[in-house]
Amino acid sequence: MALTPLIDPFGRRIEYLRLSVTDRCDLRCSYCLPKGFKGFTEPKHWLNFAEIERIVAAFAGFGVQRVRLTGGEPLTRRGIVELASRLAAIPGISDLSLSTNGTQLEALAQSLARAGVRRVNVSLDSLDPMIFRQLTGGELERVLRGIEAAQAAGLEPIRINTVVMVGINDTEVEPLLDYCAARGLTLRLIEPMPMGQTGQAALRASGTLEGVRRRLEQRFNLIPDLLPGGGPARYYRLASTQTRIGFITPLSQHFCATCNRVRLSAEGRLYLCLGHEHSYPLGEIIRTGISDEMLKEHLLQAIASKPERHQFNTQPQQIVRFMALTGG
Repeated sequence: MALTPLIDPFGRRIEYLRLSVTDRCDLRCSYCLPKGFKGFTEPKHWLNFAEIERIVAAFAGFGVQRVRLTGGEPLTRRGIVELASRLAAIPGISDLSLSTNGTQLEALAQSLARAGVRRVNVSLDSLDPMIFRQLTGGELERVLRGIEAAQAAGLEPIRINTVVMVGINDTEVEPLLDYCAARGLTLRLIEPMPMGQTGQAALRASGTLEGVRRRLEQRFNLIPDLLPGGGPARYYRLASTQTRIGFITPLSQHFCATCNRVRLSAEGRLYLCLGHEHSYPLGEIIRTGISDEMLKEHLLQAIASKPERHQFNTQPQQIVRFMALTGG
């Protein structure tokens, strides 16, 4: 039986849920959280696994097949492998993936693969240990070992996400591309998102990816390409190779017209758009004891409020929450 799809007011089909399981992180990336930040949600307010499973099942009832576990750093959530297993078993969920900083992958990659996680995106902003520590406060080698463990566990494809900041790591793009090419990985370059004071400062300092793209086009013949997945990257293949590079450009070339995703925060707020402060309190609602049918009605109401486009270019100052508190 065909499922009724979730269609927003602008005719876009919602088929991708990005699910934050925690707003905590074991790194402190400079464009994400300010140093010394302590304003995290108390774990007692997070959705529990039964609540998460129920909401994901409701989305699956509308034909949503793709779910990505995010954070904060999702692998710091206790019991994350159990949760992955429960979500992978929900009828209709065919693509369970993970975004991670890689620090816990060495220990968990095999278990996550057995639980049903199919593919993984790993944040990696530099191959220089000193720059990496400057940007994140963490140890580069730990992340590199995590990527190796993910490959050994069969989590494919692996995509490397790099937030490019001029004057800090923009010269790292070519070494990262070489690293990915040697290992069969895909590199994705991301413009800083103007979320909270840290993201807005990173964007002011760095600008968009246009300069990096032009630089790469002088060295490589970039052929437009497609890769499976529900995300917004525009992909290219390096001519005469199987190496691919993606550009995620919410500012210089926004992809609002094809947006197919919503985000659920750790405490259960459904964000319909990264570039708006508006959210729908699903967590509060399901704790009132509503039925599954009522939950589906609330999903329909939420999707009906999805805006046409973000306001990063026109009102960036209005987005005061940090990325880690929203879900990646």
